[in-house]
Amino acid sequence: MSRIGKHPVKVPAGVKVTLDGQTVSVSGKLGQLSRSLPPEVEVAQENGSIAVRPRGDAKRAREMWGLSRTLVANMVDGVSEGFTRRLVISGVGYRAALDGKILNLQLGYSHDIKYAIPDDIQVTCDSPTAIAITGADRQRVGQIAAELRAFRKPEPYKGKGIRYDDEVILRKEGKKK
Repeated sequence: MSRIGKHPVKVPAGVKVTLDGQTVSVSGKLGQLSRSLPPEVEVAQENGSIAVRPRGDAKRAREMWGLSRTLVANMVDGVSEGFTRRLVISGVGYRAALDGKILNLQLGYSHDIKYAIPDDIQVTCDSPTAIAITGADRQRVGQIAAELRAFRKPEPYKGKGIRYDDEVILRKEGKKK
């Protein structure tokens, strides 16, 4: 019995859910998302919520049950509230600036890094050392944040680089004299 899958997904006001076989389409004030669920689960809409159930007792069906329920819940949350991932840049001379749909990163390399922002994602630079990535699709927001972080991962000695705002960098001690 899946502890996550057994809870139905509540659909808030202003969100429209359409079921077409294994395809779930969700639309709300922040956009529209669609996803095809695995054939091992069945999805149904009942009295203001979406229920996901496994088809049979196979191991794969039980595995996909909780995953599918979480994917549907993330779509509903995404189109109603959206997801935000914040990055912090630390290091002398390291900074970010927004130029239209291009994010310009200065990370200590001999050149600036120019990152094209996709249309479904919003990026804001609150300060030169803070980046906020916002969008309706949780996977896309996390992927963009991971790609930006990969340009200069935080190093363990001085902590320089790009890190998530809730990430803790384990610092190492330097050389002993």
